[in-house]
Amino acid sequence: MSPNRTRREVLALTGAAGIAALAGCGGDGGDGGDGGDTPAETEGDGGDGGDTPAETEGDGGDGGTQLSWHAGGTGGTYFPLSNEFKTVVEDNTDYSLNVQSTGASVENVGSLASGDADFALIQNDIAYFAKNGTGIDTFQDNAIDNLMGVATLYPETITVVTLADTDITELSDLSGATINTGDLGSGTQVNALQILEAVGISDFEEQNTGFSQAADQLRNGDIDAAFVVGGWPVGAIEDLASTNDVEIVPIEGDNREAVKDAASWFANDTIPGGTYSGVDSDVETVAVQAMIATHSGVSEDVVETVTSAIFDNTDDLTIKTDFITADSAQDGMSIELHPGAAAYFDA
Repeated sequence: MSPNRTRREVLALTGAAGIAALAGCGGDGGDGGDGGDTPAETEGDGGDGGDTPAETEGDGGDGGTQLSWHAGGTGGTYFPLSNEFKTVVEDNTDYSLNVQSTGASVENVGSLASGDADFALIQNDIAYFAKNGTGIDTFQDNAIDNLMGVATLYPETITVVTLADTDITELSDLSGATINTGDLGSGTQVNALQILEAVGISDFEEQNTGFSQAADQLRNGDIDAAFVVGGWPVGAIEDLASTNDVEIVPIEGDNREAVKDAASWFANDTIPGGTYSGVDSDVETVAVQAMIATHSGVSEDVVETVTSAIFDNTDDLTIKTDFITADSAQDGMSIELHPGAAAYFDA
């Protein structure tokens, strides 16, 4: 991709990819995600062994009803967290969750729009864009009307990672660099391009893969830096830091203010020192918010039951436990709440 391609041109390509991926969804458009690594990999018992979309009605009292849950790449946070949700839901309800690895946010919106997923993890900014038909070309004037919120979960930290020997220590050093901005059409790519534009960096060569492939590219010297969006610690960065000296590039000071001024959904965040091997000091950055979403075709009873299972049993989770609580589950909610989720949180 040309380093001089404008952000609008890049997002136009993103939109084309997303709309193509949703060709069977009535034109409701979307693709990509927040850093998916591979085409879908299915985890879990799969209920009756079928691959069809999950049923969304019924009380599951006849032995259980399979629900489809779309996560993200195996190198990020969405996938392992979704499998913890799977365990909690299956231990406390008659439902089974079929968790799939996907390209995450934008792709997951498409799966919800089509009914191929009953629940999915997405970024709150992508949810807003999709519901309101704005923000990125994928959704421009192409609103996903059936998209509904369930709960927000934790900050999705923007991590700009490089190797220590690149001498990239601040955002301005990315000018002229080869940068992996995340999967084409992903929430990561959207955020990366917003940040680069906000701080005035337009001269760069763009690469597009998921987190694990980006880590391999850094190891091999194929790229200079990568954007990763996910709750820390991100597995792919942990693995990279175990074999290489990594540098986390801060988004701080005037740069951070410029990013927040350019997009209101960004908030201050800090990656604590010691999160990654060799990175001993806190690193200031920004974050969006991870959330659970569903669609209007899923019954109120199903959504309330699944929501209750998760938030009544947060002590059984091991990932992001400082953030995932019923009290904070509507912080940053950017779209209309599903009636089933409202019934739980308003109870």
